[in-house]
Amino acid sequence: MTTLANRPSTALLIIDVQQDVIAHAHARDTVIANINVLVDKARVAGIPVIWVQHSDEGLLHGSDGWKLASELKPASSDALIMKHYGDAFEGTMLAERLAELRVGRLFVAGAETDACIRSTIHGAFTRGYDVILVSDAHTTGDKSERGAPAPADVIAHTNLYWTHHSGPGRNAGTAQTADVDFSAAGH
Repeated sequence: MTTLANRPSTALLIIDVQQDVIAHAHARDTVIANINVLVDKARVAGIPVIWVQHSDEGLLHGSDGWKLASELKPASSDALIMKHYGDAFEGTMLAERLAELRVGRLFVAGAETDACIRSTIHGAFTRGYDVILVSDAHTTGDKSERGAPAPADVIAHTNLYWTHHSGPGRNAGTAQTADVDFSAAGH
């Protein structure tokens, strides 16, 4: 399990599901519906929900495009982390917030698979967290004009390699939304 001492708890980390980030994302509506299912499951089980919002020169803090997708409903008790880098741990208070909550295991969902999702799951894993990527609750836009694979292939490849990702003293893997059971997770 996690290499972080005295961290028996679990959190749901939702990354960058913002208007402009997911406007043209692959399977957008399905991914948002799955995120809402995860949020509901987490709340029922008493698992903290942490929302992450990115901003930079192309995604201005406070703009309409920066706002979370309108279908999402963060609770006032949910944590909100603002970031400027791909890895949600870089230059933010995420690690401190997770330490306060005694979290050593993260379930991750959001956007974009080939950018902030990958950066954050790797960043969390190298920092000692157990990391479960929710395989049907992350997405990306089409970057094939820049030489990237089609979005469905990016998502499938990320799920494939994360399923087999490992390291000493930590667990990584994937789970589908329907199979996530926060009631069995520590809080």
